[in-house]
Amino acid sequence: MKAEKVRNMTDDELRQQERELNDQLFKLKFQLNMGQTESLKKIRGLRKDIARVKTITREREVGAVRATEKK
Repeated sequence: MKAEKVRNMTDDELRQQERELNDQLFKLKFQLNMGQTESLKKIRGLRKDIARVKTITREREVGAVRATEKK
């Protein structure tokens, strides 16, 4: 998932996307521990996607706080 795609999402969509990514990561980790999969690439990719979503969410929070401080 590209950062530009994430930036175009609304706050609700970001929260939903983060939940879905966390669920997928949990399932993959569970499968990995059970020996059913060896897809480390997918796990790394999901972790990076979660980080992107969290980073952009935080950027928006900080931007909103700064906007209210300037007023």
